[in-house]
Amino acid sequence: MLRSIFASIALLTAPAYAQYGASVDYNVSFDNAVHHEAEITVSFNDIGETPLDLRMSRSSPGRYALHEFAKNIYSVKAVDSAGHDLNITRTDPYSWQVNTHDGAVTVTYTLYANHGDGTYSQIDLTHAHLNMPATFMWARGFEDRPITVSFDPPYRNWKAATQLRTTRRAMTFTAPNLQYFMDSPTELSNFDMREWQIGEGDKRQTIRLAVHHDGEEKDLDIFTEKAKKVVAEQIKIFGEAPEFDYDIYTFIADYLPHVDGDGMEHRNSTILTRSTSLFEDDFAQLGTLSHEFFHTWNVERMRPAELEPFDFSNTNPTPSLWFAEGFTRYYGRLAIRRAGESSTEAYATNLGRTLSHIINAPGRKFGSPQSMSVQAAFVDAARAVDPTNNENIFVSYYPYGAMVALALDLTLRQRFEDLTLDDYMRHLWGTHGKTELPYTHDDLRRGLADITGDTEFADGFFAAYIENGDLPDYAPLLAEAGLKLQLKNEGGAWLGSVNLKEDGKTITIASNTLRGSPLYETGLSLDDEIVRIGRFKIHDTDDWERALKRHEPGDKVKITYRQRGVKHVRDITFAEDPALEIVLFEDADLEPTDTQIAFRNAWLGPDSDDAENE
Repeated sequence: MLRSIFASIALLTAPAYAQYGASVDYNVSFDNAVHHEAEITVSFNDIGETPLDLRMSRSSPGRYALHEFAKNIYSVKAVDSAGHDLNITRTDPYSWQVNTHDGAVTVTYTLYANHGDGTYSQIDLTHAHLNMPATFMWARGFEDRPITVSFDPPYRNWKAATQLRTTRRAMTFTAPNLQYFMDSPTELSNFDMREWQIGEGDKRQTIRLAVHHDGEEKDLDIFTEKAKKVVAEQIKIFGEAPEFDYDIYTFIADYLPHVDGDGMEHRNSTILTRSTSLFEDDFAQLGTLSHEFFHTWNVERMRPAELEPFDFSNTNPTPSLWFAEGFTRYYGRLAIRRAGESSTEAYATNLGRTLSHIINAPGRKFGSPQSMSVQAAFVDAARAVDPTNNENIFVSYYPYGAMVALALDLTLRQRFEDLTLDDYMRHLWGTHGKTELPYTHDDLRRGLADITGDTEFADGFFAAYIENGDLPDYAPLLAEAGLKLQLKNEGGAWLGSVNLKEDGKTITIASNTLRGSPLYETGLSLDDEIVRIGRFKIHDTDDWERALKRHEPGDKVKITYRQRGVKHVRDITFAEDPALEIVLFEDADLEPTDTQIAFRNAWLGPDSDDAENE
């Protein structure tokens, strides 16, 4: 997550690092990869006489919760420059200290890694998938020293995909300091590579797509063409691509059965993981690719001030994730639509699901997009034993922020002549992206005032929709584009949106019931077994659906259920299903005007014959 200081030293050759002090040198081998282990050596020189304070990170760039990576580090040993054993004291769960040395210390340790996603590392006989904070020990006071890392892969056909700088030695790479090193995930495997060029002349750069998968070459060719279109559309939004360090950007993808689905942005690369193949998933991986590439502008260069510099030992909270993640989600899907890789109808369907979720979310009563952003430490891949009530008290800043972006985009297009959300993003790119000047919440608000020339509008929008959590009336906003917001199941009976678990004989509620729903108000909760609804015995989800279909909103019946072994019979009244959808006027027996069609096309792009339906 390096910023301004990177510009002064990023393009130095490895020997030139000496003027900034001795480097920190890592070596990684995988002799026991079959059991998910790596042996890692790190050497520190010119230490002086002070103790060496070694650390494992507790957080990772792009994540906002704590992740105790030290739990998978063991067999820690240290020697001095003469190879003599040194005493190591473990001062806390994630720190080790070498108090006495001769000015040079070499540390060796074993890493266990078997979780392939954007946060953790995974080592086996198919690959070494390395997220740096989950892999590498570092030392306090050495954060600004240049770094060299060498890998000894178990197979000769393994290659490296990384944003680290190459050297003349195969499998040896450099980073200007710890911030950049920790932001540089690396995949070692026999992956397939595709690449293409963007820009012209001295702004010509390379986009690489390194994919470790078990599919066919033609699958990757198809995916590459889709990725090219999305990348091009996103460059149009900002008017230019970022200046990638070393003129290269790398998508690092693992589409394998033994990884977990994820996407994680970095300065000049991204990690993409999914447990299904490109063909099997009908190239749905494009959605994550689009989202993460948009981050090269929004988050990696246009950065919240609270994330600068990134603290690897603590959480990194910011109130601006509604913008950093939410607006990115909005544009990730929009870029796919504009690229012709989804149809307008499919885009509207997806948009409707998200908007329905936000409008009906009970958690909005407990906080705004801004306040939800600072709760990221509790939800962003955070792990805990005790359950939460997040279904009722939390709304993710991803869809919450995306629907703020939708409201702002449509409002700008309707209220201000020749002004769109694209203009707002380009303005922020000029003031906080190209300059890499971290922004505050007030900077975002002032940016809106700058492009509209209307401070009252900007202040009012931020106060209402970002700070207070109000929602605009989306129906007339969408109608200008010939899109209709309507009930998805008008007149349909509803007891609550819950997950149900069945075992062939009974069904139980597998999620918290939602505040305001008939189930919640009647007293049903998580893990309750539903026995009967009115005259229907409930043995499985088919019985549940039949009961809903045979009733209407307003019907009052008895519901029988078991709660922690106690049988209850209560009155329950069906409500109308509040789920919403967005449909094209053409699909709602409405005739859009030429003006509405023009507005829609200017916003989403016209449909093409080869646009995907899903």
